Amino acid sequence: MNYKIDILAIGAHPDDIELGVAGTLIKHVNMGCTVGMLDLTRGELGTRGNADLRGKEAELAKNYISASFRENLGLKDGFIEEDEQSVKLLVQKIRLYRPKIILCNAVRDRHPDHGVAASLVLKAVFSAGLPKIETLHNGKSQKPFRPNAVYHYIQDRWIDPDFVVDVTEEFEDKMNAVMCFKSQFYDPNSNEPNTPISSKEFLSSLESKALLCGRIIGVKYGEGFTKSRAIGVQNLLDFT
Repeated sequence: MNYKIDILAIGAHPDDIELGVAGTLIKHVNMGCTVGMLDLTRGELGTRGNADLRGKEAELAKNYISASFRENLGLKDGFIEEDEQSVKLLVQKIRLYRPKIILCNAVRDRHPDHGVAASLVLKAVFSAGLPKIETLHNGKSQKPFRPNAVYHYIQDRWIDPDFVVDVTEEFEDKMNAVMCFKSQFYDPNSNEPNTPISSKEFLSSLESKALLCGRIIGVKYGEGFTKSRAIGVQNLLDFT
């Protein structure tokens, strides 16, 4: 299979990726893997900040993570749908970047967009492998392609993980990437309205989830994932 990148991380909103999977991305970049980032919306309905500011914050976070690229699909925040246009836009990106693995939103969560985004990604991944669905890049037809796997990161609501990545060494960098989104999270100098994610307690909850995931596998900090299908292995000793 002609892969172009190792991991494509997808989030419904700018900051979803950082909150859910920044530690895992940083870990894999440090291992020499190529990582790309794709936000589905600009987060324009967010109570704090605005779409332009969040775009700048997203670029800062992308540089902090050392991702190869970060793009925005431009879907409507709050109104993500599994319609033909959205599916084909995402199929075009999947066929363009040809990732080995896709990481995407939780299958269910407090924000309705997250579960819809997860479902949209699964549909687009399946559709990307169908030769009769035609997409173009620079005027040329794209070849069908499917990644090896799609994994869903855990977000605001707890979901029992199917597996956990050890991010003990990367956790501090993860939080620094999260805090690139200064408009969204705790800032004692902000005069903007409070939201469920702008309190000190929310940041503490991120650490609590990471501690809980870490405890599952006997390390300090972890990031948990669920899978859409069974994981195939060649050797039982690959798992510890």
